[in-house]
Amino acid sequence: MRSSPRDAPAPRVGFVSLGCPKALVDSEQILTQLRAEGYTIAPSYEGADLVVVNTCGFIDAAVAESLDAIGEALDENGKVIVTGCLGARDGGDFVRDAHPKVLAVTGPHATHEVMSAVHAHLPKPHDPFVDLVPAQGIKLTPSHYAYLKISEGCNHRCTFCIIPSMRGDLVSRPLGEVLGEAERLLRAGVRELLVVSQDTSAYGVDVRYRTGFWQGRPMKSNLRSLAGELDALAKSYGAWVRLHYVYPYPHVDEVVPLMTAGSGERGLQAYLDVPFQHASPRVLRLMKRPAAPEKVLDRVRAWRRERPDIVLRSTFIVGFPGETDAEFEELLAFLREAQLDRVGCFAYSPVDGAAANALPDPVPEEVKEARRARFMEVQAGISTARLRAKLGACFDVLVDHVEDGCAIARGPGDAPEIDGVVRIDDACVLAPGEFVTVRVIGSGEHDLVAALQK
Repeated sequence: MRSSPRDAPAPRVGFVSLGCPKALVDSEQILTQLRAEGYTIAPSYEGADLVVVNTCGFIDAAVAESLDAIGEALDENGKVIVTGCLGARDGGDFVRDAHPKVLAVTGPHATHEVMSAVHAHLPKPHDPFVDLVPAQGIKLTPSHYAYLKISEGCNHRCTFCIIPSMRGDLVSRPLGEVLGEAERLLRAGVRELLVVSQDTSAYGVDVRYRTGFWQGRPMKSNLRSLAGELDALAKSYGAWVRLHYVYPYPHVDEVVPLMTAGSGERGLQAYLDVPFQHASPRVLRLMKRPAAPEKVLDRVRAWRRERPDIVLRSTFIVGFPGETDAEFEELLAFLREAQLDRVGCFAYSPVDGAAANALPDPVPEEVKEARRARFMEVQAGISTARLRAKLGACFDVLVDHVEDGCAIARGPGDAPEIDGVVRIDDACVLAPGEFVTVRVIGSGEHDLVAALQK
């Protein structure tokens, strides 16, 4: 009896995903398309017919990691397709110069281009079955949470950033498409949606907030409408939603009242990830960021009046070219006044192609590191005090994993991988993706210890 094409083993594609949550969503979309066309995802280099590497190219360390990953894939497998932000640099020549043996190079959010390259070097199998792919697509996150990307690109031209040169200007996804994906994810059992983009607050700006449609209803394509619908969806499925990469525009004030008022209540969480970057007006102007920190403080106070339990996280850069001792002290004063819950800090790192590289008066490396250490010391004190204030509080947490009878969970103010965790001892009865009510019995600089509330 002759064998049919569908009896042949499916071609196997290996995958390496690097970078931020936006890149992770790109990887998920590529993996979903691969599976939809009948390809198998190989768990190792040696088990793959070719390898796709999704790269990051934002800072020097990420560039080095991406180049190393490409080199390793070439050494171990030999057939490599490169995509992602690093692939956009110099039209792909940056990667080709470093690794001339790669099969193809594309930029970010380029599922079609990646699939074309895969087809050219590994023809797709015959008769793919639609049911090989779950309705929510292939996800690289644990099954109980997922990133929801609402737009591509950015209209800002921050002098320290080269993302727009790699990802382009803002392109908002249609509102109905975003909400449709959100509902599929929730229907599949996702308990937490993390909304991401380069500039979440700017959603809809590029299309002038045109009318979109969801479940037959017209609505404006803006952050307020999107947040309200996501809140309703999450509540109907008993899940959380949180917003990331939110610039402090005035219209964000309209979103805060939509957030949950109770601790751990389902729906849009009282949480904002806002990249302030600095507090000195002059440094902010050099960065080409909004240069009105006093208005930012007013906005923080207004958000806390509206939602006293709101958790605010942010990122800052110290040692930016030209930053003086006095301007660094301004930043510390802002930090003490704002009392942010979660903070990340980076010492300025020159990025190839960034306009800030041409600014005068670069800060010496040892000064940058000293400022970063001092900044984090101040923030550690703030974080410790704010977490200590939660002792005795009860709220719901979402369990991420359980090991040796100890559950690692997250509260309403904890995003995965970037924020703290809630440790629950004697919790062998719990399972990942489960919501449980706990009482806080201990605290540290970043994390909490809790007991199950009987």
